[in-house]
Amino acid sequence: MKDPIASLAEYIRFASVSTDPAYAEGMRGARDYATQLLQSLGFAVETVATPLHPILLAERKGDPSWPHIVLYGHYDVQPSDPDALWTSPAFEPTVRDGRIYGRGAADNKGPTIVHMAALARVLEAHPDLPLNLTYVIEGEEEMGSPSMGWFFERYGERLAQADCLLVSDTGSPGGDQIVVTTGLRGLVGLEVIVHGSRSDLHSGVHGGAVMNPIRALTALCASLHDTCGQVNVPGFYDGVGPIADWERAQLAQYPTDEASYRELLGVSELVSAKGLTPLEGVRFGPTLEFNGIGGGYQGTGSKTVIPARAFTKITCRLVGQQDPQRILEALKSTLQERCPEGVRLEFLDGGLAHPYEVMPPHCAGLEDNSVLGSTFKAAHIGITECFGKPPLYLREGGSIPVIADFKKASGLDAVMVGLFTPKDNLHAPDESFDLDWMEKSIKTFVRVFQEIAGLPAAASG
Repeated sequence: MKDPIASLAEYIRFASVSTDPAYAEGMRGARDYATQLLQSLGFAVETVATPLHPILLAERKGDPSWPHIVLYGHYDVQPSDPDALWTSPAFEPTVRDGRIYGRGAADNKGPTIVHMAALARVLEAHPDLPLNLTYVIEGEEEMGSPSMGWFFERYGERLAQADCLLVSDTGSPGGDQIVVTTGLRGLVGLEVIVHGSRSDLHSGVHGGAVMNPIRALTALCASLHDTCGQVNVPGFYDGVGPIADWERAQLAQYPTDEASYRELLGVSELVSAKGLTPLEGVRFGPTLEFNGIGGGYQGTGSKTVIPARAFTKITCRLVGQQDPQRILEALKSTLQERCPEGVRLEFLDGGLAHPYEVMPPHCAGLEDNSVLGSTFKAAHIGITECFGKPPLYLREGGSIPVIADFKKASGLDAVMVGLFTPKDNLHAPDESFDLDWMEKSIKTFVRVFQEIAGLPAAASG
């Protein structure tokens, strides 16, 4: 791969939106292009058919005694909507002011090209690189990875032959500060529909005689937090563990304070709960949030009705040993118990994902000569050399359900190096990837691969 920027631009051109069948051609194109790149690096690539979008399983194997790393990524992207807010078309990659713009530039095509470009440089200098490598690149991450459970049932034991997982689908604050992610929050999704009368009712004729579904819903929503901001669902905090001293020490070095965080978000105040500061809460605490709410007349002007139904969409983010299935059942039970007379509830279950945490050995003062320990060490060395300062080791507030699934199915822990930043506009118009950051990241992963394989730094030239 002689020109990583050109390779990324070509990859972005494929409109690989997994959620919309209209983008089937773009999905095929992105998958075929990733296959070509892997084959050019000497990988044997298997296209694994799934009920929806195929998964690429690529292997470069040698001596079984060599370290074995699995690299995970995804070739699907978010929809580009709203297209009118893009400065240049979402799937026509454009370089401006040191950035490449296009949907998927940072999530996750840019990091995928970073890994491949670094590997290409190492292999050019050392074609017999003593490292076994497996790529898993899926096409459904942006829609919850529904086929990965099926994939793990069939390939979990094969993946278990590896030593650890290497991922770059997490974030860093930018500048020269990289974060190695040590935890991801789990997830519970639930839509709650409150049903009242058979149809909308005249609010003058029937008001005062029936329970309004919006009134019932808003009361239910308000009941799910107490006045201190804690989640008011019995058993919700079961399994939430303590924050380690080293984690608080790492967070204290994070370059964003509460004032700049408020400014970044455009809010006047931050909130917190359960004895956590706001910056601790977004990384170490569980949450229950309302992602959408609706009911009744939404048009211009007034329409005096009591709606027949109202709804809300809820997601919970989980930490520690919280069990998503137990949280889901507790939430449903709590809502049923608090439901007012005269309306009934309907539940539509969303996604479930377990939290995931991994301990970097040196953070706890431990010596670990396993491949996982060596990979953490390699990441620390590469990041420090190429970005000029050591990484921070922090849990992240987001969820990547497949990482916990890798652990459950194959026993693989993950070293997660964050390569996107807040300036990259993930999932929003004008998504981009900083080209200077990209080159530093490539050099970082050159060092990572060298260190894991036991090569001297000079091996890549």
